[in-house]
Amino acid sequence: MGFSAGAPAAPSKRPPLGAQVIAAVLCRLVLNTARRFPYPFAPALSRGMGVPLTAVTSLIAATQATALVGALSGPLTDRLGYRSVMLAGLAMLVCGMLAAGFWPVYAVVVVALLLAALGKTVFDPAIQAFVGDRVPFERRGLVIGLLEFSWSGCTLLGIPAIGVLMAHYGWRSPFFVLGALGLAGLAVLRLILPRDGQRPLGGGSAWHFWQQLLRQPQALGTLGYAFWVSLANDNLFVIFGAWFEEAFDLSLAALGFGTVAIGAAELGGEALTALLGDRLGLKRSVLAGLIVSTACYALLALVGQTLWHALAGLFVLFLSLEFTIVASLSLTTELVPGFRATMMAGFFAAAGIGRVAGALVGGPLWLWGGIGATGTFSACANLLALGCLLWGLQGWRHR
Repeated sequence: MGFSAGAPAAPSKRPPLGAQVIAAVLCRLVLNTARRFPYPFAPALSRGMGVPLTAVTSLIAATQATALVGALSGPLTDRLGYRSVMLAGLAMLVCGMLAAGFWPVYAVVVVALLLAALGKTVFDPAIQAFVGDRVPFERRGLVIGLLEFSWSGCTLLGIPAIGVLMAHYGWRSPFFVLGALGLAGLAVLRLILPRDGQRPLGGGSAWHFWQQLLRQPQALGTLGYAFWVSLANDNLFVIFGAWFEEAFDLSLAALGFGTVAIGAAELGGEALTALLGDRLGLKRSVLAGLIVSTACYALLALVGQTLWHALAGLFVLFLSLEFTIVASLSLTTELVPGFRATMMAGFFAAAGIGRVAGALVGGPLWLWGGIGATGTFSACANLLALGCLLWGLQGWRHR
C-alpha cells in the first residue's frame, strides 16, 4: 500500500507513507486497548489491588477528563510538530503501563491509567493531522478509515487478548504486555516517521491558536456536531446492557456477544468509509450517515420487540454511526488546514464532553421512559448535530 504525499518531499530512505500509516494503526491499537480494557475488567482490577469496585469505576470516569487536555495539546502539536507529539504520547503510555506492572498498587495504577488516557489524547490529534498534512484530500477517507481500524480492532482483538492474559498470567500481565508493545511502537515510529520540519506557525499561547480557529464558522459548527453526536451515542451506550437484560433476560455471556456485534458494526463502518467515503464525497457521507443513524435511534423502540430485531437495529445503528464519525474525522482534517492539530484536538475534546453529558443523562432518562425515551432523545441530539454541521459548512468548499 502506498500513498502519495500532498506536497513533494525531499528524497528520503524512510519507508513510504503507507508503511508509516500501518505502524500508526498498530500503535493506536495498543493505546486504545490500554484506554478501554479497564471497563470490562474493572472487577478483576479491584480484586487484584484490594480496593472497592467503586474505586476503579471512579478512576475510569476520571480518565474521561483527559479529553479536555486536547485544548492545550492541539496548539502545542501545531507548534512543535506531529512526530514529536506522537512519540510523547507513546512514551506516556509506556511509563504508565510499566510502572503499574512493577508497582501494582492503587496510587500507581491511577497514575498509569491517567497517563495512558493522556497519551491517547495527545497522540490521536497528532496522527490525524499528520495524515491530513500528507495525504491528498481525495484519498483522505481511505487513509483515515484504515487508521480507525484500531478502534474496532481494540474491541475485537485487544480486549479479548487482555482477557486471555489475565486468565492465564494474572491481572498485572496486561500492564507489562501493553508497556512492551508501546515501547516497540515508540522505537518503530521514531525510525520511520519523518522528522518535524520548520513549523509554519509562530509563537503565541494556546488561546491565540483557539482565537484563530474559532473565527472559522466551519470549526464552530463541527465542534457543535461532535458534542451532540457523541451525547446521542453515549446516552444509548450506557444503558444498552440494562435494556437487553430487562427486555430479553440475557446472561452476561450473551451481553458480551452483543458487544462483539457492536465491534463488528464499527469495523464495518470504518471499512465503508475507506471504500466509499472518497467516492461519495466526505461531506455527503457525513450527512447521509447522520440521517440513517437518526432514523435508527428513532426506531429502536419499534424494532426492539424481539432480541434478533434489537441486535439487528443496534448493528445498523453502530454501522452508520461509525461511518458518520470516521467520515467526519476525515473531513475535519481539512476544515482549517493551518491549525489541523488544534482542530482535531477540539473535535475530540467536544466529543469527550458530549460523552460525559450523554452518560449523565442516559441512566435517569432510561429509568424514566425506557428505550423509547432513550431513542427519541438520541435522535433529537443527532438532529442538533446535523443542524450544527449544516450551519458550519454552508459555503465551505475544499480548496
